[in-house]
Amino acid sequence: MLYEQIAQNKRRTVYVLTGFVLLVLAVGAAIGYVFWNSYWAGLALAVVFAGVYAMIMIGNSTNIVMSMNHGREITAAEQAPELWHIVEDMALVARVPMPRVFIIDDPSPNAFATGNNPEHAAVAATTGILERLNREELEGVMGHEMTHVRNYDIRLQTIALALAAAVTGLVNLASNYFWWGGGRRRSNDNDGSGPLQIIMMVVSIVLVILGPIAATIAQMALSRNREYLADAGSVELTRNPQGLISALEKISTADPMKAADPSSASLYISDPFKKKRSLTHLFDTHPPMDERIARLEKNVV
Repeated sequence: MLYEQIAQNKRRTVYVLTGFVLLVLAVGAAIGYVFWNSYWAGLALAVVFAGVYAMIMIGNSTNIVMSMNHGREITAAEQAPELWHIVEDMALVARVPMPRVFIIDDPSPNAFATGNNPEHAAVAATTGILERLNREELEGVMGHEMTHVRNYDIRLQTIALALAAAVTGLVNLASNYFWWGGGRRRSNDNDGSGPLQIIMMVVSIVLVILGPIAATIAQMALSRNREYLADAGSVELTRNPQGLISALEKISTADPMKAADPSSASLYISDPFKKKRSLTHLFDTHPPMDERIARLEKNVV
């Protein structure tokens, strides 16, 4: 059951990420068609935007994310012995290098991982999670985060953030061009007056308008899918589903965080703001906690 979940979630991740990339290209093509009468110009712009955003985010993700969330790095075991040794143990089991370790001064229990790759990864834990969880539970949480590191989820989330930012940047650029750069493409060419061209124009405009919303939905869908996979990975590393189950139960009943950055919400093991679930679940950053616990309980012998 555990390995079936892992395989299924990996396939879903490929589908979502592929759709995400296609969305970025579609928005770029739509912008090119609407404003410059050229799909190719828009596609080229989308590739450049997405590439630049990805390089910037991947190169500086750890420092940027930790700074936004007020993370304080610990550099020796003496500063937080239990956390340090648990991270060290989970990294050893996962066969990844020891990541940098940060503590966030916040009474709400939570944690996350970030970075470019396992060699440049970092994990963060709140003071609340260190106070409220026992060793078994904290091992479950760090096993979850180390799975994110081992599976390159940390890079995947960084790329997803860059793609979402690229879509927003493209739309903002198009809006600025419309208002300050001469408006829509000239329509005196006869190629823009036929029924097919009118339909294509309407579809392109709708895509430009709804692109950022669709990008946000794709980013959150990717995040939800990886949480299930990381939960299963934690069980694989610790051989103890009950530790993570108990940890998630405690985390789910806690108050919202005060120090979390909204753009980093999808990185945390649980929604740091404890927002009510949307009716369609499309805008949820995490899967329902009861569903995550129910999946883990299936692995309890």
